[in-house]
Amino acid sequence: MKLKMYEIKFSTAAEKYFKKLKEKPLLKAYKDAIIRISRDPYIGEKKHGDLNGVYGYDVHYSGVNYELAYLIYEQDDKKVVVLLAGTRENFYDQLKRYLK
Repeated sequence: MKLKMYEIKFSTAAEKYFKKLKEKPLLKAYKDAIIRISRDPYIGEKKHGDLNGVYGYDVHYSGVNYELAYLIYEQDDKKVVVLLAGTRENFYDQLKRYLK
């Protein structure tokens, strides 16, 4: 039985962040996380309150905690949209601003 992986899409904010990243090992850590999410998007932590419906996934690299925020779409073709990525500091404030 082959599991259908979720298609991954990126918001313009996430695309810009990944384009600016120069550290290859950090980029690889994000890629590995995105592959895990595409296999099972529900491994992330479901957010509540202002961020209801958004999932967060921790990426640890070089002693720093990074975060991925994404939405899951189950209709027709299963999709995950990566909204934002970055260090944990001020991450959720940025995310709330982005979602407005």
